[in-house]
Amino acid sequence: MSELETAIAMIIDVFDRYASTEGNKLTLTKGEMKTLLEKELPEILVNAKEKDTCEKLMKDLDENGDSEVDFNEFIIFVAAITCLGHRKFSDMKPKE
Repeated sequence: MSELETAIAMIIDVFDRYASTEGNKLTLTKGEMKTLLEKELPEILVNAKEKDTCEKLMKDLDENGDSEVDFNEFIIFVAAITCLGHRKFSDMKPKE
């Protein structure tokens, strides 16, 4: 597989691994999402200024209001984080 295909497969695997620990295996509960953030994106929580960051994030991601994050909602989150990372690293590149 190419690097991009591998990255996509890894994103799917991460979602499935955490979604399979409670209830519906096709969605992330608040607890599953918090565990995913703590283990896979610890800097998000460390750099958060407010204690209820996970709670706010869940509310923002939950487009359909079912109190869970489905794969489509998760991908929107991954895309947003990727864009922020790209912007941050682009700003850090030395000017030519």
